[in-house]
Amino acid sequence: MALVTDTPQQQDAGRKTRGTAARNRARNGGPRIGSHIFLLMLVIYFITPLWWLTVASTKDTAGLFGGSGGPLWFDDGFHFFSNLQGLFERQDGIYWRWLGNSFLYAISGGVGATVLAVLAGYGFAKYNFRGRAAFFGILLGAVMVPLTALVIPTFVLLSSVDLVNTIWAVILPSLLSPFGVYLMRVFAQEAVPDELLDAARIDGAGEIRTFFQIALPLLRPAIVTVLLLSVVGTWNNFFLPLAVLSDPLLLPVTVGLNGWQALSNAGSGGEALWNLITTGAFISIIPLIIAFLSLQKYWQGGLSLGSLK
Repeated sequence: MALVTDTPQQQDAGRKTRGTAARNRARNGGPRIGSHIFLLMLVIYFITPLWWLTVASTKDTAGLFGGSGGPLWFDDGFHFFSNLQGLFERQDGIYWRWLGNSFLYAISGGVGATVLAVLAGYGFAKYNFRGRAAFFGILLGAVMVPLTALVIPTFVLLSSVDLVNTIWAVILPSLLSPFGVYLMRVFAQEAVPDELLDAARIDGAGEIRTFFQIALPLLRPAIVTVLLLSVVGTWNNFFLPLAVLSDPLLLPVTVGLNGWQALSNAGSGGEALWNLITTGAFISIIPLIIAFLSLQKYWQGGLSLGSLK
């Protein structure tokens, strides 16, 4: 049996092909390594404050400013539970009242803002009505306005109806989310096919049934996104509660901890509460972390539900 061997030209072509492939792998490996290093730097940049807060919550006031472990590592003493006890006892445990207020404002405002955003966004995306383009243009303009610029007009408006220093002074403004409406409108326009809605109407389904049984399941990823953004935005809201609330029992945790910080900054005339402030700040971010970790699966699920087969 005769063996078939490659000609010299074929061998040269094979060597050139292997050399080109090796050079391409080396060339592509450089940017990939650089991008990985850049992403690692971003991770470190964003994780460092969270790590510092975790470490700081285990220290007393002396350890925060002169501890043996440095600002980014634990000290010899572990004072987390004593700091928690201090939070329980400080002003008859008012911190936990502030935390409950934050839950009330965030859940009420976040859920309400999500409901309104879903209804408005779906209406803008799937219904033709007079002035739709003009109203949506106004909505886009509202997205560009900073929320802090609306605090003073909101305070004047609420004071005219005697709602200042009530829970409604925080909840009612939190129900408005122009960005949430914009996001729902864009998502509903792409994820909910008009053909699917027309098929449901031909089968005899009304508009309400079509919305709840056909459109709403397809909007689940956007609904969860708007809900999280609204809840986090209301939870972290600082300037609005600071302007419209004066009763300490109605303050959210952000404004309450700021009051303790002002007291600690008073120097010799105040009381150093830095260990309670850092521990309270650490406790306040735990619900947000739990919310993100528990709801992130809904962002990925259903992203392809709007496709037609």
